[in-house]
Amino acid sequence: MIRRVGERLVIATHNEGKLREISALLEPFGIACTGAAELDLPEPEETGVTFIDNAELKARTAADLSGLPALADDSGLCVEALGGMPGVFSARWAEAREGNRDFALAMERVWEQVEACGPQVSRDAHFVCALAIAWPNDGQTESFEGRVDGQLVWPPRGGQGFGYDPMFLPEGHEQTFGEMDPDAKHAISHRARAFRKLVAELE
Repeated sequence: MIRRVGERLVIATHNEGKLREISALLEPFGIACTGAAELDLPEPEETGVTFIDNAELKARTAADLSGLPALADDSGLCVEALGGMPGVFSARWAEAREGNRDFALAMERVWEQVEACGPQVSRDAHFVCALAIAWPNDGQTESFEGRVDGQLVWPPRGGQGFGYDPMFLPEGHEQTFGEMDPDAKHAISHRARAFRKLVAELE
């Protein structure tokens, strides 16, 4: 069992979609979530080679700068035909001009590269989410990882979720993450699976 978080937690992300999802998952525990952008915390450069590396880096930075416990998520889409890419570079594949992220462009890029591999190539893919929680002052960090398998679809479907959700069809389901009601996605997503591991330790 890990240390108590307290009643206020910094969510180390500037992504509004991630902030909404994480806040919704923590709401039942009475934990108030504050986004990094609200505290004017910088986004550290993600130099890790794994999802856990990057999640721990972001959580540690936010905890040290805010003086509060911080939770960070690093997640991405791993495509079998592309050797696991974009993986930890998922957000960077969405970088457009002037530093803005364009996930419609990123989805097109993924699909074009899969198509270039030939018609028989696998469309299998999975989402990974690493969660790291860090406490200020003493450097303690705990990490958890979740995964959900599925396939890519084209064209993208649905306006729910964020990121690559509209092109990802989770295994055993007929709706993409982009078509699912948020509660339905929360029940099966890679982020929810990582959260269940975190919650088990909190309890």
